[in-house]
Amino acid sequence: MPESKTNDTSPRKGIYLLPNLLTTAGLFSGFFAIVSSMNGRFEAAAVAIFIAMIFDGLDGRVARLTNTQSEFGAQYDSMSDMLSFGIAPALVAYNWGLAEYGKFGWLAAFIYVACAALRLARFNANLGVTDGRFFQGLASPAAAAIIAGMVWSGSIYQVDGDNIGYLVGLLTIVIGLLMVSNFRYNSFKDLNWRDRVSFLTILMVVLIFVVIAARPAEMLFGIFFIYACSGPVTTIRSVRKLKLEHVLGDSDDADFADADKEAKAADSATKDDSKSL
Repeated sequence: MPESKTNDTSPRKGIYLLPNLLTTAGLFSGFFAIVSSMNGRFEAAAVAIFIAMIFDGLDGRVARLTNTQSEFGAQYDSMSDMLSFGIAPALVAYNWGLAEYGKFGWLAAFIYVACAALRLARFNANLGVTDGRFFQGLASPAAAAIIAGMVWSGSIYQVDGDNIGYLVGLLTIVIGLLMVSNFRYNSFKDLNWRDRVSFLTILMVVLIFVVIAARPAEMLFGIFFIYACSGPVTTIRSVRKLKLEHVLGDSDDADFADADKEAKAADSATKDDSKSL
């Protein structure tokens, strides 16, 4: 008896309005960020990138909830991500603090764009193969958030990006390289949002929202900057000996998986020894 088609979770053919409408909104936000930076409206450009992140987080979830996943939607989302989190942040950073630095300026922006393209291509190629609990390399929306947070904070404090162009370029290059690195970043996909939590947890969530709302530029930049720094720490803790393939180049996820198995085996052995005492 053939399997029921209702169990098929692979993307289907066709174009569905709602998820692709959200993807289009994210694409528009990324394009708006580019245009705003060209007109010198850097704060609006940075905010537009964060708005694109919101739409990017919604389109996939809405597609899964409404069972409207499609191959077209997946490809369209990838193209939108390239503009909103690859090209837009690089051009915003370039127009804000790199335009006056000649080759260094446009090369720093290009390195970011190229790394974002490589990051998205590798993610699409390895989809369904890698460990879902972790991202291989810094996710492009998080990288874009760091660039946007830097520009937004600088605009609020009236910092002329041209005066710190080398710092802007160095940060842009480093963030770009983190995207194509093999550092492992927690994806938080293993969190169960349906679990019951204590009242104190809800109170802490409310306080976090209040703090972010009070200083959105600085807080968002700080949060994503710390997240970017967490990748090397997570990687170093997950392997017994750090090698080049753990940082850059071709990486076999089984290497990390073996390290995780060894750590779990060691933990279980410790628990068994404690029980026997």
